[in-house]
Amino acid sequence: MKSNIVLWWIIAIFFALVGVIYTAWNILAHPNLPLVNQIEWVGTTALFFTAAMGAMVGIYLMRVYKHQGGELPEDILTADIDDGDPEIGEFSPWSWWPLVLASSAAIFLVGMAVGHFLLPIGVAVFAIAIVGWVYEYYRGYFAR
Repeated sequence: MKSNIVLWWIIAIFFALVGVIYTAWNILAHPNLPLVNQIEWVGTTALFFTAAMGAMVGIYLMRVYKHQGGELPEDILTADIDDGDPEIGEFSPWSWWPLVLASSAAIFLVGMAVGHFLLPIGVAVFAIAIVGWVYEYYRGYFAR
């Protein structure tokens, strides 16, 4: 996790530095305009917000690292797979319902872009996919 923290801080510092250079370059490139018009606001704002977001993720990771109580087994190079938490959850690698759910989202978004007649079709496929995914362990071969 320490390497992730360092990486995000490098990203934040890089974009802040590039934002300063970008803003100064625009000011020097247009000396005959008023200061408000010398700055190219879209690029300057985007670079400084990207730096702020990198710093935000870096701060979050620093706080998580501080409160987790030491290194996790995932962060130690000599750790075994069995050192981690064995109970991660129950997953269905054979399930087709996530694909149907993604298809319903695609149909809905294409309907928003192309024709609104596809919106109810996307919602209907979404409802079928959610119900199928939730209840896939209650019927058929994998029923409990």
